[in-house]
Amino acid sequence: MSKLGESPVRIKSFQFACDVVHFCDRLKDKKDFELASQLLRSGTSIGANTREAQRGVSKKDFKNKFGIALKEADETMYWLEILEATGREIPKDMKLKCEEVIRMLVSIVKNS
Repeated sequence: MSKLGESPVRIKSFQFACDVVHFCDRLKDKKDFELASQLLRSGTSIGANTREAQRGVSKKDFKNKFGIALKEADETMYWLEILEATGREIPKDMKLKCEEVIRMLVSIVKNS
């Protein structure tokens, strides 16, 4: 259940960031520090920018922050694809969750 005033994209990006943190902890346990660091930065930045966008001072600021969140989501997908292509096992639904957040962000950017 969402708190009053929290948008679906804010909730989804927060939940996704939590999933990324847990996955990166497992990567670090396997000594995959560099990839974990890259994924952690981009994967948590999505939600941070989404949250910041909703405090935007103007429509331009709002759209810009969501645009940054979209770029971070795309970068996160890149790191997930690199991990997968190099034989690391990623959680089966992580790419799907990232795609869902990307779709939401694309819609917001296009319609704002």
